Amino acid sequence: MARILIVDDSPSQLMGIRRIVEKLGHEALTAEDGAAGVEAAKRELPDMILMDVVMPNLNGFQATRSITRDPTTSHIPVVLVTTKDQDTDRVWGMRQGAKAYLTKPFSESDLSDVIGQVMKR
Repeated sequence: MARILIVDDSPSQLMGIRRIVEKLGHEALTAEDGAAGVEAAKRELPDMILMDVVMPNLNGFQATRSITRDPTTSHIPVVLVTTKDQDTDRVWGMRQGAKAYLTKPFSESDLSDVIGQVMKR
């Protein structure tokens, strides 16, 4: 069982992703914006982070960059889970340190597959 931090400013998205994560047998931690996500990552040191991109305070690209470049949290894989589906968004997200990129809307099996692939690394 992994501890997975979900960072999303949409309460419905947060609860939907949490439900899937818990159904897969993992522990779900949550944060409601990028800044809170960075703080939770430092405090909780989860096994993985599922990060939205479009959020107030600190967007997901900025939060991912902060997490992946901080020696305390750089080992934590970040998966961007977002509605931003342009190739440039994917490239930029991976340049910020993300290990995978999943676009919304996604199926439960899509999320399960990405979690499984990233956890194997």
